[in-house]
Amino acid sequence: MSTASSNDVVLVINSGSSSLKFALVEPDSGVLRSAGSIEQIGEASSSVASHDAALHRAFDELAENGFDLRACGLAAVGHRMVHGGKKFYQPTLIDDGVVDELKKLSPLAPLHNPPAVLGIAVARELLPDVPHVAVFDTAFFHDLPAAAATYAIDRELADAWQIRRYGFHGTSHHYVSGQAAVFLNEPLARLNQIVLHLGNGASASAISGGRPVETSMGLTPLEGLVMGTRSGDVDPGVISYLWRNANMGVDQIESMLNHQAGVLGLAGERDFRRLRQMIESGDSAAQLAYHVFIHRLRKYIGAYLAVLGHTDVVSFTAGIGEHDATVRRDALAGMTELGIELDEHRNLHPAGGARRISADDSPITVLVVPTNEELAIARDCVRLL
Repeated sequence: MSTASSNDVVLVINSGSSSLKFALVEPDSGVLRSAGSIEQIGEASSSVASHDAALHRAFDELAENGFDLRACGLAAVGHRMVHGGKKFYQPTLIDDGVVDELKKLSPLAPLHNPPAVLGIAVARELLPDVPHVAVFDTAFFHDLPAAAATYAIDRELADAWQIRRYGFHGTSHHYVSGQAAVFLNEPLARLNQIVLHLGNGASASAISGGRPVETSMGLTPLEGLVMGTRSGDVDPGVISYLWRNANMGVDQIESMLNHQAGVLGLAGERDFRRLRQMIESGDSAAQLAYHVFIHRLRKYIGAYLAVLGHTDVVSFTAGIGEHDATVRRDALAGMTELGIELDEHRNLHPAGGARRISADDSPITVLVVPTNEELAIARDCVRLL
């Protein structure tokens, strides 16, 4: 592996509550120089006690692959931030004042923002002479139409506490919608698109002319589709019901909805490969979990077809969306009269890269488009600088 020697690379850091992912990316060419992840940070069974230790280990791993980050001339360090609130909706150069503002946003994303801020602090100490840039998951959806962004609650209360639908996975939805336009050789401004980001976290968006008009996640990444461990949409009354009758505290309910719900809560398993094996063995809980996941997904697809009025393309992305042909087939089954006709052979073909999986005569084109959030973050950093 060649050693970086000029300002042609960006280090992208995604610091989660118990994990740290990192990637060294060439923004211009899109080449991934090196990447890795460190899991179970701070857990009893882990040898990595803190995010400080994790980032030092990441630096060591990169050095073993031929990259001395302190000497290779990094263009920037890009930090993925989940929640930008109302204030942050552009890539932002990080200084002490920005860090203070990001800390204030922690109540909006208590599971996501604090570890990201910690990752920023550690990285700035290790690389003090390199520009650090925050890129926000919510940024792409900042200008959602008011009808889509507004919750029907007391207006003054919502304004006082910054309560609105922010949307998440924005970096992925933005990137994939742009790549779909490139694949189709069509101007982005002419396309109406539905993007389905299906992984352990899952979200859907409706995009008209490159601008999002709807998305499934809301104030937090909990709303919307059924996910690996997150419930997605639930009646808000469930929370008060459990508080009053099951003697569960707010923190306990929030933890359950985020970590013990979704496919895991229904089937005891969140990995779709193992879930498939359970279904094939006749496990009724796994079958129900899968059907609930697909039902919610189909409901959102139908809603977004209605929101857009006319749809040109539906794109599947992220781990499940890119690799699970059965999910794609079941999500779109029986939608011929709505303009969607899959080609079963194309859908089953495991080719890499962006590809068409709809029939030639399908009025709506269906694509599989690999996402690349690291590259999108790196390019955001370079555009800012």
